[in-house]
Amino acid sequence: MRVSHYFEWERFVTGGQAQSVRNQRSVLEDHGIAYTTSPDLSADILHLNNMGPRSVSYALRARRRGVPVVAHTHQTAADFENSFAFSNALAKPMRPYLEYAYSLPDALVCPSEYNRDVVDEYADTPKRVISNGFDPAKLDGQDDPALRARYLDRYDLEPPVVFNVAHVLKRKGLETFIQTARAMPDVDFVWFGYLNPTGGTFGRLLQSGETKALVESAPENCTFTGYVEDIAGAFAAGDVFYFPTHNENEGMALLEAMSCGHPPVVRGIDTYEWLTDGETCRKADSVEGFEAALRDLLCDPEERERIGENARQKSEAFTLERVGDSLVDLYEGLVENTTH
Repeated sequence: MRVSHYFEWERFVTGGQAQSVRNQRSVLEDHGIAYTTSPDLSADILHLNNMGPRSVSYALRARRRGVPVVAHTHQTAADFENSFAFSNALAKPMRPYLEYAYSLPDALVCPSEYNRDVVDEYADTPKRVISNGFDPAKLDGQDDPALRARYLDRYDLEPPVVFNVAHVLKRKGLETFIQTARAMPDVDFVWFGYLNPTGGTFGRLLQSGETKALVESAPENCTFTGYVEDIAGAFAAGDVFYFPTHNENEGMALLEAMSCGHPPVVRGIDTYEWLTDGETCRKADSVEGFEAALRDLLCDPEERERIGENARQKSEAFTLERVGDSLVDLYEGLVENTTH
């Protein structure tokens, strides 16, 4: 089997979606499956990771040639909102566009049950829930005391540290994160990740004025690091993972934080129904609620360790080794149905 594994606008897209694509390609390599990163209709499977106009065009051509098409549902209109300059204006026409685009493949891959429920309203295309997963090797060294000390010193952080790892976007709970830090001036908060949607000069142009103003308004105990080369250092420095996102398809950094044994504090949104409040996480929906949950964990090391260990065990179901077989099974089923 040979797969055309195409990621439209790959040069410009960073963050969780880009990491998901890297994870998929790691799965292909681990299973000995040949692939090309170009759209190639001579392959046995066309797998699209960003349904831009070129991907839609190739999906239509593949259908005419009888080449099975798989598409990841990384984007929804709701997930697009509050992401970058003009994103809210674009979200409205994005919905009918995605309804059409998601109707073209033979199968859609949804990274979570929540995402599948949303995309069910877009298209009747058969869907398979397969987590984006995470690569434990990416986090090698995060438990190294020397790495922790280096990152704590670099950003002048005093543990226990409340942290997030994500693009700095309003949708991801930026305002709530800053407000909570302001309500807890005795605690260090740090947000690791790009200060713009895609990184670089182009990303700076896409950063909304509201996002810039929020970051500039942050109190002294709230640090925004920008991009960090060694992401393991971010997880080494943090103690409680604080992710007050308003909308998420899955949240790969959350899985990574859980695998490190960091107890997560999340917003009580549908995406995280699979996490149990008080067991594998703490949930809240207001600054006051988040502050109470964070203080409980920060002031009680045993509770922090208990929830962190439960979270670590829960994350084991999401390693690439565990989720990779599902993707390969989907490929094999589509190829078999096409050839028989």
